[in-house]
Amino acid sequence: MFTGIVEETGTVGSIRKGSGAFRLTIKCSRVLGNSAGAYDNDREGFDAFEAPTRIGDSIAVNGICLTVTDITDSSFTADVMPETLSRTSLSGAKPGTRVNLERAMPAYGRFGGHIVSGHIDGTGKITDIHKDGNAVWYTISAGDEIMSLIVEKGSVAIDGISLTVAKVSGGSFSVSIIPHTIEETILPDKKIGSPVNLETDIVGKYVKKLMTQDNAEEHDDTASDKRLLDLL
Repeated sequence: MFTGIVEETGTVGSIRKGSGAFRLTIKCSRVLGNSAGAYDNDREGFDAFEAPTRIGDSIAVNGICLTVTDITDSSFTADVMPETLSRTSLSGAKPGTRVNLERAMPAYGRFGGHIVSGHIDGTGKITDIHKDGNAVWYTISAGDEIMSLIVEKGSVAIDGISLTVAKVSGGSFSVSIIPHTIEETILPDKKIGSPVNLETDIVGKYVKKLMTQDNAEEHDDTASDKRLLDLL
């Protein structure tokens, strides 16, 4: 599980393509952790998040949960499945492309954003970018399946960034980005027409599934009440 708080931006180093899938190597530093004394809890200034990353660990790349299959002092490698390529914007990555990176959240860590699974629902397209004082507004269009789960003042992960939906209008929604988020993520690389990975709020998905099942069972109120209680 992730929180949508980007730790650093990395750079795609190499892409080894296979039959419908590829192996991605990303150059980075912070998400690799610090192997020197990382587990010394008595060390002054100890930061549990600096424990070294190992093979098998999960790292979100532009919001996509990938498994580390190889690691060096300056990069990690992950295999990308055809399903991931078909649902995300990662298919358009090339050497030199910047990406948002976040390690999986440890149980003892701070919950800075919202619940992010790293399982992308689909992609959207940026249709407008404009400044508003010290903030920047991004408007993103998406398909009905995604828009049905977008709620004003609710949470959404855009390329792995935890953001609050400011406006919803028809087939698009808008978010207002503060300067810090702009500086710490790949958002400045985006232009009108750029694709972005979208993950909607996981709670909304379960509620939608619950209501869909209820409709299929001819609005059985007893079953609906029981499922809602179980969910809560």
